[in-house]
Amino acid sequence: MRELRVLRTANVAEAAAAATSRFRDLAAGAGLLDVAYARVPSPVGDLLVASTRRGLVRVAFPHELPGDVVEELAGLVSPRVLEAPRRLDEVRRELDEYFEGKRTRFEVPVDMALTRGFVRKVLRATSRIPFGSVSTYKDVARRAGNERAYRAAGNALGANPIPIVVPCHRVVHSGGGLGGYGGGLDVKRFLLRLEHALE
Repeated sequence: MRELRVLRTANVAEAAAAATSRFRDLAAGAGLLDVAYARVPSPVGDLLVASTRRGLVRVAFPHELPGDVVEELAGLVSPRVLEAPRRLDEVRRELDEYFEGKRTRFEVPVDMALTRGFVRKVLRATSRIPFGSVSTYKDVARRAGNERAYRAAGNALGANPIPIVVPCHRVVHSGGGLGGYGGGLDVKRFLLRLEHALE
């Protein structure tokens, strides 16, 4: 009897997974999917990644609650948000290659829909810091158009919705200190060591 119950539960789970997959495909085919998201395993924990038609819009660290991230995307980008891992295969592939030490530059398109004004300028300047290099908050602020706004640049980097791909981990204090990081300083150290920018 117990085996029969387990078998029924397994069949129900398989049917639900198949229905969900069909629903995703139908929603995407009908143009009803504006934001796709998926979980990507990584050495720093499972990342939640999300993409629009324009590109990668969000990378969330493990300490960020998936429900909160999806709610943020629904409120700020579009309410048509759905878990659709296949739509993020390219992002997953590039992140895997990066963490394996096989990729030094991300090529997936990026959608800066969650940023505005000076924040967007700071993140664009940060995107140009090469793999294996670091820059200072003051230098990033200067490249964004206001050298004296280094504290604002730090706040902008702290609010980066696309960490790792937009490499805010490559920005440090002028005196050599690491500064802050949305994923935590251990993650920042790990990423800089991965890139051979920190001993």
